[in-house]
Amino acid sequence: MTQADYLPVAIFALVAMIFPFLAFFATRFFRPQKPEPQKPRPTSAARSRRGRPASSSHSSTTYSPLIFVVFDSVSIFVLLWALVLPGLDLVAKVYMILFISILFGVLLHALKKEETVNI
Repeated sequence: MTQADYLPVAIFALVAMIFPFLAFFATRFFRPQKPEPQKPRPTSAARSRRGRPASSSHSSTTYSPLIFVVFDSVSIFVLLWALVLPGLDLVAKVYMILFISILFGVLLHALKKEETVNI
């Protein structure tokens, strides 16, 4: 391969390195000039009935990321696995079925614990 073959990769890498900085500095042009005053922060008196802070009793902050990881893993691994499925041996197929079973179990556990699913 010649250096000209790597030119699109180099351009993509350059754009990928510069874009976060451009996005960061572009926010200066779109944000409001006079920000709103800060709201008062909750004090230690803001507790739930059980004596814990109100935010720790809400389960959606705990299980929603778990559901995200399950769907993210499935979308990456299962789609790639499906592309090479005919060429795999039996051991690889068994491992993938085991992997899918574990993810399905995690999903069922998270959905059982989740009061409302906010996806």
